[in-house]
Amino acid sequence: MGKWLVDGRESQTVAVEDRGLAYGDGLFETIAVRGKRCRFLAEHLQRLKGGCERLRIPLPHQPILTSEAEGLAKDCDYGALKIIVTRGTGPRGYAAPGTPRPLRALGLECTEPGRPEYVQFGVRVRYCAMPLGRNPALAGLKTLNRLEQVIARSEWTDPDIQEGLMLDSRGCVTCGTMTNLFLVADNALLTPVLTEAGVAGIMRSKILEEARSAGIETHELTISTDDVANAAEVFVSNALIGIWPVREIDGKGYTRGPITLQIMRALSTIGVKECDA
Repeated sequence: MGKWLVDGRESQTVAVEDRGLAYGDGLFETIAVRGKRCRFLAEHLQRLKGGCERLRIPLPHQPILTSEAEGLAKDCDYGALKIIVTRGTGPRGYAAPGTPRPLRALGLECTEPGRPEYVQFGVRVRYCAMPLGRNPALAGLKTLNRLEQVIARSEWTDPDIQEGLMLDSRGCVTCGTMTNLFLVADNALLTPVLTEAGVAGIMRSKILEEARSAGIETHELTISTDDVANAAEVFVSNALIGIWPVREIDGKGYTRGPITLQIMRALSTIGVKECDA
């Protein structure tokens, strides 16, 4: 990561007593920077606000977050901005401090544009052995505890596989290690329900919104591996990549179909230019 601001000051360190470091006691957002602007910044900050309310972490003043994010992005044509909010420092033990002083850290990494062939021809995906734990109290939140995803991502080194799908402890397909999952079946758009596990991505919300505006039937429901195998189209999404159509999952082939293309075109019109490829 390139430049970091920690509580408004340029730095790349935090206190060892910080609860985000010690316990994963915090949240983060990953935001696409395109043309010196933070894409969907308001939506990311709104999700961060909701997450802080659920975890009872005092939210840093949103105008400050906006100003610092925009200030970091203003010299970057293409990159990724990360916002981290923790409960701050505290004494040893799990008990939260009575009057927490949250820490905010914002970091920007300028990167090269993504791989257009992933958008044009699709990506190869596999299933991961590492299961996702079910916890309705934390489901949907982007907490700092990503150990399940870290272990799942370590299961393969093949550069021709771009993503892994994760199942929950019941065997229901929930998400990718870094993406949300969508299927097309009977001309309807399906995505796993995230009431017990997984992260509700900003791009996921945009896709559902654009699909509904276009008159495409959408459903958030329990997804099985058979549902995935029988789908007509499959794609994955997140804030940085937009949409990657899936061309193969563990040997099963798929094509970039008409509903996937329709949603990609809709996203392009609202600024997700990765979907132009």
